[in-house]
Amino acid sequence: MDIKTTEKTEPAEKTDEAVEPEDNGTEPLVEGVDVDVDEDLDGDLDGREAPAAGAGVGSGAAAVVSAALGAVALTGTWTGKVVSERETLVGQIKTSGGGTPTQQISEIYGDAWHSTALVNGVFALLALIVAVTVLLLPRRPAWVRAVAVAGAVLGGLGVLLSIGTYFDLFLSLPTAGS
Repeated sequence: MDIKTTEKTEPAEKTDEAVEPEDNGTEPLVEGVDVDVDEDLDGDLDGREAPAAGAGVGSGAAAVVSAALGAVALTGTWTGKVVSERETLVGQIKTSGGGTPTQQISEIYGDAWHSTALVNGVFALLALIVAVTVLLLPRRPAWVRAVAVAGAVLGGLGVLLSIGTYFDLFLSLPTAGS
C-alpha cells in the first residue's frame, strides 16, 4: 500500500505560555484531592510529623487484649469456675441443717449460676472498656481498629449474655416438685 501526501503540513507554533484547559462545564472526578506526584519519595513528609518507630504497639496490644477478654467472657474463666464452686459449697453449708427443696436449689445451684454470670460479665465489661478506649485513641493503624472493633463486639455480646444469665432470662432455675 502506497500512501501519497499532497500537502505539506507546517509544524505547530511553539509558545512559552502555559495553555489553560478550557472549562467545558464538567467538574473533576474527585474534588479536594491533591495529587502529589512524587508521593513523598524525598522523605520530607511535607511538614507532617513522622510516626515514631513502634507507634501503635501499645494500642495494638490493648486491642488484642480486648478481643481476648471478650472471647474469655463468652467461654468462661477459671475464676468464674472457682467462684461458682465456692458458692455451691456455701449453699451446701447453709442448707445442710435442713431447708426446703426450693431453698436448696436456690442456695446450691442458683447462687453459683449467678456468680458465674457475674464474673463473666466483669470480663466482658473490661473487654468493652478496653476496646472503646482503643477506638478513641488518635492515629491508630487500621488493623488495630479492626481488632478493637472485634473486642468491642465480643465484649458487648458477653455483657448481654451475662445479664441474661444473671437475671434468668434464657433459662430459669428448676423448681421443686410439689
